[in-house]
Amino acid sequence: MTSPEARTVAVWRKLVPFRVHVKGQGPAVVFFHGPWGLTWDAFLDALARRFTVYAPEHPGTTPGEPETIQHVQSLWDLVLCYDELLDQLGVSTASFVGHSFGAMVACEVAALRPSRVGKLALLDPIGFWRDDAPVVNWTLVAPAELPKWVFHDPDGAAAKKLFAIPDDREEAALARTRLSWAMGCADKFVWPIPDKGLKRRIHRIEATPTLLMWGEHDRLVPLVYEQEFRRHLTRARVEIVKRAGHAPHLEQAAEAATVVAQFLAG
Repeated sequence: MTSPEARTVAVWRKLVPFRVHVKGQGPAVVFFHGPWGLTWDAFLDALARRFTVYAPEHPGTTPGEPETIQHVQSLWDLVLCYDELLDQLGVSTASFVGHSFGAMVACEVAALRPSRVGKLALLDPIGFWRDDAPVVNWTLVAPAELPKWVFHDPDGAAAKKLFAIPDDREEAALARTRLSWAMGCADKFVWPIPDKGLKRRIHRIEATPTLLMWGEHDRLVPLVYEQEFRRHLTRARVEIVKRAGHAPHLEQAAEAATVVAQFLAG
């Protein structure tokens, strides 16, 4: 696996630098990562064989630049930052792929400028709330328990890669700090409940061709939310990934990449 090119693009009056990982050739695909930070993985590498993949790191999650999140005060600020970023990257039209919190952001960025997005692939998205099936607040989960909540197989390779803690004491402390900070940067725009008004804006993208992909064993965001998104997105289709939890693109990377790539190219 060859490494993607890393670019830094400053937006929001140059106060918010985005590090963007770019790889591939073909139609543009923008990947919005989840609340545990960006990892360039087999899923993104597979998409890069058919598309030009742009994978920005969420503000504040780039090592050495944690303070940048302080300049992004609200979800609306964040959406406008991403809009400015895509302008500066010259991405006038693209497909959006988002995971979890990143899927919610992808919907919001698309709703801001519907003409920019061709297709949406939403992997275990958040953005709605039901009292009878609450989304689990991952910030209240003990770090050692996160793999059990995020993955169907908490001892599998994908879980170990995402939540790996080095043996060295100092490196382990740094890894835990980075993970906590990455979650904090996302949590700023999610909790106390992950319902920030998307239901009032999603009508702007209701006709966008959409793939809803869900891990069959998602413990964080119950599968019932697939119905909520499908109710608002009239051209949505659903794909349930077996032997996967909240991160099917990590736990079943080959299958997820094949389904997403075929959908985007179709």
